[in-house]
Amino acid sequence: QKTIGRMISSTHKIQKLAKVAHGFGHYAGIVQIPGNKFLATHTDGVGTKIMIANMMKKYDTIGIDCIAMNVNDIICIGATPISFVDYIAANKNNQRVFKKVVGGLVKGARQAQVPIIGGETAIMPDLFSGKGFAMDLAGTVVGILSKKEMMLGKSVKSGDAIIGVKSSGLHSNGYTLARSALLSKYRLNDRIKGVGHLGSALLKPTEIYVKPVLEALAKYQIHGLAHITGGSFTKLLRLKNIGYDLYNLPKTPPLMQLIQDCGVENKEMYRTFNMGIGFCIISPKNNITKIKSIFKKHKLTTYEIGKITSKKGVFINS
Repeated sequence: QKTIGRMISSTHKIQKLAKVAHGFGHYAGIVQIPGNKFLATHTDGVGTKIMIANMMKKYDTIGIDCIAMNVNDIICIGATPISFVDYIAANKNNQRVFKKVVGGLVKGARQAQVPIIGGETAIMPDLFSGKGFAMDLAGTVVGILSKKEMMLGKSVKSGDAIIGVKSSGLHSNGYTLARSALLSKYRLNDRIKGVGHLGSALLKPTEIYVKPVLEALAKYQIHGLAHITGGSFTKLLRLKNIGYDLYNLPKTPPLMQLIQDCGVENKEMYRTFNMGIGFCIISPKNNITKIKSIFKKHKLTTYEIGKITSKKGVFINS
């Protein structure tokens, strides 16, 4: 990874018009452009969640996931998403499916208030194995910010509160493990107590946190933001190498409990899945009530899940 990092860094000074202000390794890369503004860029896909969509022949929500995975990351550095492009790779030109996917992208874009300004569809039958329809979906988002809006986690300090925002489900991470565990015991059409229709639960779109996060950033002092995705709460260490004491996480959501009941160890659960928390806000303690009220207004549940300590690492009392 260090070698790849050095290779990428070697390109950072080749464009004189845009100066790299912050490179890879955080939630987005940032370049400074003329007029003392900054552009942030991030790219992401929906992972193997697409396989569940394929198995269910239901493609109208994964576009929301694709938007969410991009915009939820870019707001972590204080940027407002201003444009989005998508990339669809498939083994067959299935316009009916593509229309459903784009419908989801549009729905997610409206939620995130980001215009979709282009995209690319590539038909590559040789790239995908098997005879049925197969595809992959990814996107890229661009955000804009000023220097004073830049949020890189440097101001996170001991005593700060960690507010967790409820996730809508697995979001778009951990699906390889989820499929392996669940489909060894259940079928996607099974109805399970507390979970409901399994396939529908697995396809529930990723929550989009753009509106409340940007509102909170505009109104109150915030020290750090983290989108809880692959690697779960270790994502907090991207902000600052400090202590994250998570002593008040919510009860394990039913779908994740079902995965655990299929034999996945507790440690692996907290290393792979969001465990009910899709986003974290780190702020001084006196702002907790105000920040929570913004999310409540946007119909999102929050919890005070922990605090920042001086002892380095992520500590989970589950």
